[in-house]
Amino acid sequence: MSVTATPIELEDVHGAHNYHPLPVTVSHGEGAWVWDDEGHRYLDFLAAYSALNFGHRHPDLVRAAHEQLDRLTLTSRAFHHDLLGPFCAELAELAGKEMVLPMNSGAEAVETALKVARRWGYEVKGVPDEQATVVVMDGNFHGRTISIISFSGDPVAHDHYGPYTPGFRVVGYGDAAALESAIDETTVAVLVEPVQGEAGVVLPPEGYLAEVRRICTEHRVLMVADEVQSGLGRTGETFACDLEGVVPDVYVLGKALGGGIVPLSAVVADGDVLGVLDPGSHGSTFGGNALAVAVGREVIRLLATGEPQQRARDLEPVLRDGLAPLLGHGLVGLRVRGLWAGLDLDPALGTGRDLCEALVGRGVLVKDTHGSTIRVSPPLTIDRADLEWGLEQVRGAVGDLVAAAG
Repeated sequence: MSVTATPIELEDVHGAHNYHPLPVTVSHGEGAWVWDDEGHRYLDFLAAYSALNFGHRHPDLVRAAHEQLDRLTLTSRAFHHDLLGPFCAELAELAGKEMVLPMNSGAEAVETALKVARRWGYEVKGVPDEQATVVVMDGNFHGRTISIISFSGDPVAHDHYGPYTPGFRVVGYGDAAALESAIDETTVAVLVEPVQGEAGVVLPPEGYLAEVRRICTEHRVLMVADEVQSGLGRTGETFACDLEGVVPDVYVLGKALGGGIVPLSAVVADGDVLGVLDPGSHGSTFGGNALAVAVGREVIRLLATGEPQQRARDLEPVLRDGLAPLLGHGLVGLRVRGLWAGLDLDPALGTGRDLCEALVGRGVLVKDTHGSTIRVSPPLTIDRADLEWGLEQVRGAVGDLVAAAG
């Protein structure tokens, strides 16, 4: 195909079809807004699944990246560089922990946490070798590596990739009794999303995270909180676990940590957990690279002010009030936590994809998940007026589907 073809046509022919994007080709962005290659403007109501918590091209983050590009981008961990130590110290302080292991993607960080938990189980807890088990939740989404999809209940992510990694037990999300029943002397960790993002912003029952914490403590099991989507301000707190005053043994972070500029993830825990690693037992060429942690340090600085978290708290009622009138009038379900919402469209009106495509025509970008559900997660920096305008478009698009259904 000629290179004069459109970007979408070239991607369709030469790119693997592992995504089904909406027919919009974004060329640049600023704050909560993006423009396509034909000059049309759209309100970004997805924020790259929380990777863009601070919006597109946040000036402080762009400045940090530019300054670092002029100095140093990568050494690998074969040598020290002057930003890694400060980054680890600052992120540890933000999380109230002692140690940080930087990686790149969220899935890498989850895999790292699983490896650390198993090693901790063998070397500290005394689980017999090769027998460690980890309890996970139905409806989970932790990434797409072989081990992670081995315990996924989503057939699209799971099927036809076997043989699968053993050692995982799946229990119902929100069912503390089932969780406790699944734990035995081989259990080394419980892996839980404080809010299940990919599942549609599924909220746990009140008090559930505190029960998970209690169970893990009583059974000497690591509580591993996957805060890749829910963390770093999205829910109105630095971590979603903070909403219940819960402190896990291990935080898994990603997405927003890289400021929407570079991939950056991390496992954060105390020394009695991360201290089980020694030289050569784990690593990553790009993990903790100078460019990424320069941006990450600026993200930490922004979060340390508390302003992004407060903004999510302040805008939560605006988000809820803007969507609540649709319940029973096109929506059959609605869940809101901070500046994050899951909307369940009445299947009789169409699919989530139908609603997303209708919103493209109204200048708003969102993405569907699991059939009839869409997620709303605009940048935490969004202006209230822009948020209200976007919600007006959602109400209009749902209203159009209701009218078309008769």
